Amino acid sequence: MNGVLYVTLAVGVAASCALMSGCASIGAVAGAAAGVSTGAITSNPAIGIGVGITVRAVTDEAVGRMMKSLHGNQQMTIAATAGELPVGETKPWRVKHVLPIENGHGEVHVLREFDSALATCREFAFSVIDGEMPDAPAEWFLASICRDQNGWEWASAEPAVERWSGLQ
Repeated sequence: MNGVLYVTLAVGVAASCALMSGCASIGAVAGAAAGVSTGAITSNPAIGIGVGITVRAVTDEAVGRMMKSLHGNQQMTIAATAGELPVGETKPWRVKHVLPIENGHGEVHVLREFDSALATCREFAFSVIDGEMPDAPAEWFLASICRDQNGWEWASAEPAVERWSGLQ
């Protein structure tokens, strides 16, 4: 009976923590819940710690991959928008995912186009608007794209590092 009480308590704590915190803490919450549950069921804290560490690592990796994919969707949308615009033009961009996370929107303004030895490239400014309200603040970033056989591809890392925390 004690094991069921511990498992119920761990699941309740994990659920409340997950609801109150962001994606960065999901691994810690899942690991803690799995560790407490396993330790309570097996009556062996060492096994609980091992399971908790493993679950945290696996969950963090899965969340990281998912966030990288969602950020990639935003980057591809922005690059495609900048690639289709004439120099000097501005156009809105928008990404809406099935899950309401990492949705984004803003504007793209193509500044210039230039040829390098390897490709035709463009410099552009893009905004990311924080929220859906008409007066929501926008942050602006500068970036570059270059055209290859697959179309326009992201070519600069600096704005991506600032905007997407190094996940490209």
